[in-house]
Amino acid sequence: MAESNSTDFDLLWYLENLSDKEFQSFKKYLARKILDFKLPQVPLINLRATKEELANLLPISYEGQYIWNMLYSIFLMMRKEEHCMKIIGRRRRNQEACKALMRRKVTLRWENHTFGEFHYKFFCNVASDVFYVLQLAYDSTSCYSANDLNVFLIGDRASGKTMTINLAVMKWISGEMWQNMISYVVHLTSHEINQMTNSSLAELIAKDWPDGQAPIADILSDPKKLLFILEDVDNLRFELNVNEHALCSNSTQKVPIPILLVSLLKRQMAPGCWFLISSRPTREENIKMFLKTTDCYVTLQFSNEKRELYFHSFFNDHQRASTALMLVHDNEILTSLCRVANLCWITCTVLNRQMDKGHDPQHCCETPTDLHAHFLADALTSEARLTANQYHLGLLKRLCLLAAGGLFLSTLNFSGEDLRCVGFTEADVSVLQAVNILLPSSTHKDRYKFIHLNVQEFCAAIAFLMAVPNCLIPSGSREYKEKREQYCDFNRVFTFIFGLLNENRRKILETTFGCQLPMVESFRRYSVEYMKHLGRDQEKLTHHGSLFYCLFENQEEEFVKKVVNPLKEVTVYLQSNKDMMVSLYCLEYCCHLRTFKLSVQRIFEYKEPLVRPTARLSYISTASGFEELLKALARNQSVIYLSLNCTSISLNMFSLLREILDKPTCQISHLRLVFCCLTEKCCSSLGRVLLLSPTLKQLDLCVNHLQNYGVLHVTFPLIFPTCQLEELYLSGCFFTNDICQYIAIVIATNETLRSLEIGSNSIEDAGMQLLCGGLRHPDCMLVNIGLEECMLTGACCESLASVLTTNKTLERLNILQNQLGDEGIVKLLESLILPDCVLQIIGLPLNNVSAETLRMVMTVKERKPDLVFLSETWSVKEGREIGVIPASQPGSVIPNSNLDYMFFKFPRMSTAMRMSNTASRQRL
Repeated sequence: MAESNSTDFDLLWYLENLSDKEFQSFKKYLARKILDFKLPQVPLINLRATKEELANLLPISYEGQYIWNMLYSIFLMMRKEEHCMKIIGRRRRNQEACKALMRRKVTLRWENHTFGEFHYKFFCNVASDVFYVLQLAYDSTSCYSANDLNVFLIGDRASGKTMTINLAVMKWISGEMWQNMISYVVHLTSHEINQMTNSSLAELIAKDWPDGQAPIADILSDPKKLLFILEDVDNLRFELNVNEHALCSNSTQKVPIPILLVSLLKRQMAPGCWFLISSRPTREENIKMFLKTTDCYVTLQFSNEKRELYFHSFFNDHQRASTALMLVHDNEILTSLCRVANLCWITCTVLNRQMDKGHDPQHCCETPTDLHAHFLADALTSEARLTANQYHLGLLKRLCLLAAGGLFLSTLNFSGEDLRCVGFTEADVSVLQAVNILLPSSTHKDRYKFIHLNVQEFCAAIAFLMAVPNCLIPSGSREYKEKREQYCDFNRVFTFIFGLLNENRRKILETTFGCQLPMVESFRRYSVEYMKHLGRDQEKLTHHGSLFYCLFENQEEEFVKKVVNPLKEVTVYLQSNKDMMVSLYCLEYCCHLRTFKLSVQRIFEYKEPLVRPTARLSYISTASGFEELLKALARNQSVIYLSLNCTSISLNMFSLLREILDKPTCQISHLRLVFCCLTEKCCSSLGRVLLLSPTLKQLDLCVNHLQNYGVLHVTFPLIFPTCQLEELYLSGCFFTNDICQYIAIVIATNETLRSLEIGSNSIEDAGMQLLCGGLRHPDCMLVNIGLEECMLTGACCESLASVLTTNKTLERLNILQNQLGDEGIVKLLESLILPDCVLQIIGLPLNNVSAETLRMVMTVKERKPDLVFLSETWSVKEGREIGVIPASQPGSVIPNSNLDYMFFKFPRMSTAMRMSNTASRQRL
């Protein structure tokens, strides 16, 4: 990369201003410095080289930063103050030039509108904590700093990442931040990087400088004062999993962009530099790859306190701000909406205008549809014109056409050509900018975007109901689409469509623009008919969350009743208060509901009861922190399926669970407690439940540290007729063959047990011999037994083969992940081929067996075509040839013919799960 043409970078000028004696000294010093800097020796650079030869040789032998660092150091030793001051002066001028360059870039990215001006002032006030962190992070004298530090700035869409970076850069330019800490800033966005294929570091740095002429040597002269800003790393079009051997350290060498970025992040280039990296939390693979324990991770969130400050700053009127805050606080949907600054601005703007008009915001701003309808109506009609209605309606139609065309063609940033394609003039675009509907894109030069994706989605919903013609906007035909522009989730569009089916909400637009939405009645009829169809085929709608959000947005009682009337089964996943509020609203109208499946993904505080008294709750699953949920269950007697998998159960939680299970009114028939950090101490309580519960049919305790004592407590009640358990899962519970004789007694005597999973335990051949005794007993009623990964060998196969010919109930046997050998497998195959064997499915370890054994498998399959083999490593093609099905991965879903739902099989327990489970030893 070429440097500046001035004498500042003219090596010959510096050398010619040395006397002959000084030049000889310079060359001696240079030879030492080359060694000090660990640079390669160049034979032509010697004591005989002339000034002109040396001035030509150095730039082609070494990178600029090394040359000028060596020169400055030599001139200091030679006490050539004029030369040193010239280099220092040049570096200072270049530092100021970099600040001027960044000022222009930030200014161009800054939206020129009142909305942007207000946000600037607001973020200056509330982001002080973030700036404090950024100040300390890059201060090498601070205890919060570290070598090669990366600061990660994480936040959702429109959470203020770009705003924070802009403000930080402006504070650096004005001297408020990073003074004497950062000399140069190199700003990169994912959009810029995505346009590149190959580049050198020098070219990357110079991309924003006039004519690509950047003072690379000075910028890289002290990497510890160089900050790289990398925005939107989640939007990069490539992964950064680059082989270490491919990394590059030469700043002038052109390499593929992934190699260049990883070389920088790994500090192969510019060692000691700093990084500020922003990203959304939805895609963090590229972040996790470089996140070190010493790095700084900052999450941007619009907290309740900041929202309150925002409202008071916006209204500048305590009464109005309090009224607006109360409205938002009492409505979970609006609360969620106001977690984003842009949508907070829209909400405040609409509420303020409604108050100006003397309207009660409580009644006119209940849903996001209300807010967006009022926002568009007020914004587009704010400019008085003679032909107002026609002009404003035309503006709305063109805006909706742009929005819908953009979503259908994955375009969120629009070019001037796109705007002209839908009929916008320059005057129209100016109007839309002035009212903050379209803004200049902060990532794409000379492009526009909607103020927020929600507004684009709302306009697309209007386009559908308005039946505007399709428009193939030019940007939509681009072959390559960035990750952030790839739009495929139309749930919010449909939610807005349902909102606009409500007559009162629809009138906001129809009255303002003097138009009708002709597709409304057709869509209403279609929705009702489609739900009738789904009522006859419940499997087509696996969960009802999206539908419930649509109906909550609509809130027309008769219409909601018609839509949900066919539903007999409902599945709901709860993660937040708004999920709860929406679900409760819709469940009130589900008159024919028979089964309600509830999965609580995250526990949260909610004032209303978890389940209304009239509802029949049949399924509950929770992922974490469920004390409040268990308390609610203690009051509800209709739960039959409770799943608490992968939850660390504390003593308090287990106490609550035991209280529920001990109640005579408890109806739970299926309990899954997989990987819950349970130990032997809790098993006596579980054993008591098994002994006395008339309803519990299935208990899953897989991957818990129960050991021999705990498993004994759980299995002992099964020898008594009061125990009604039909399925017991104990895979990966750390027990040994010492208790297999007791399990064998259960197998031989229990008349209700149908399925037993005891894989991934140290049963070994000795334990298998004992279990086979139970399986051969004439009173054994087992239909399924899982013995995968139990350290079995061919020594137990003779006993197991006898089970296959004597047991008349066993239909499924899994002995995968055991080293049975050819001889052992042949013994089993000899029994399988006999007509006395009733087995229907067998998991058999057929990897590494001989060709002769495989031919015998084929013979068995020919004789018994209905017999299904499960194998762990065979390809699907090889398996199909003899009817062998590759075994499921851990956690895969396999249908159970005895039940009307699916259950999870664990064919093997990974080493990681075994290791993780050791933590349970300090639990119950």
